[in-house]
Amino acid sequence: MNGEQPNPHPTKGENPSDTALHVMPGVEGAPSVNPYILKQRELTKKSKFSPEEIAKGVLAGNRTLLSKAITLVESNREDHSELAQLVLEKILPRTGNSIRIGITGVPGVGKSTFIESFGLYLLEQGKRVAVLAIDPTSQKTHGSILGDKTRMENLSRAEGCFIRPSPSSGSLGGVARKTRESMYLCEAAGFDVIIIETVGVGQSETQVHSMVDFFLLLMLAGAGDELQGIKRGIMEMADLIAINKADGKNEPYAIRAKAEYESALHLFPPPKSKWFPRAITCSGLGGKGTDEIWKLVLDYSATTKTNGYFEQNRKDQSRLWFQETLKEAVLDKFYGTQGMEETILMAEESVVSGKSSLLKEIKKLVAG
Repeated sequence: MNGEQPNPHPTKGENPSDTALHVMPGVEGAPSVNPYILKQRELTKKSKFSPEEIAKGVLAGNRTLLSKAITLVESNREDHSELAQLVLEKILPRTGNSIRIGITGVPGVGKSTFIESFGLYLLEQGKRVAVLAIDPTSQKTHGSILGDKTRMENLSRAEGCFIRPSPSSGSLGGVARKTRESMYLCEAAGFDVIIIETVGVGQSETQVHSMVDFFLLLMLAGAGDELQGIKRGIMEMADLIAINKADGKNEPYAIRAKAEYESALHLFPPPKSKWFPRAITCSGLGGKGTDEIWKLVLDYSATTKTNGYFEQNRKDQSRLWFQETLKEAVLDKFYGTQGMEETILMAEESVVSGKSSLLKEIKKLVAG
């Protein structure tokens, strides 16, 4: 990972400090992490940093300290959370200067391949790119593979790119619990484009829409009835639908799917942004369509900034973030009350055994 600490459980004979120099499997001589941050690691081997030091490092673009800051944000430890909030307060004035792009799509649509191709194109345009990739968390083992950097091998080694895989930890929307704070940290570190890759699509996977400026939906052609292959709610949120893998024998099917999606989009009511979504074809493997997609992103940004929607949408997102965080804090306080766990178990057992009604027990718990 970019600037992240080495494996805390190295195999026998392995020096943890040397893990950054391991090579990618099948790529002779290629470092397993971005080579441009190796020098930063040497300068930031200190085990503990003050909020001022971390914030200063983030603002200076030090990706090692940026990773440390994101780790603190994602941690459930109370002391880490307090330290993370101090860092966020210091970097907040330097946020908001990027274009935030959410990318979602059904599993197997080629999100990682597309993002790598798109990211490399943006780097060629002189942009600095941060990718916050959300990996699904197992409900059984509570573990995540976090393999996005492996799937974006070339992009992960580029100087102007930062990739951070994070577990969804079962959070609603396929978005990590602290993705928004991580996004702010990346903005403060000077990244021009923030890409948030979600787990997949579905009724609950739309939360990413509440934290980005532009919502890109990747689709596949030839996988069944195109218009029934995804929930209408997500299509209505999309600012652009891109039919991926439009190459080789699949290209004619992608072109036909594009026409079907364009027809469907005309049936939806006009969006508040006054931007009318469209459908295009692309190929993450060959880079086809990446230039057109970026042009549409810029057109969207210009259109919505002119009509005032861009700024208003960010304000609405911040308001929603406040409300969600407040609810979360109230729940944490409720469950953290001394003796509450035992009280809840007793109430639950009363309901399960039929001794009491659900609403009665809920009211008793809420009343304290």
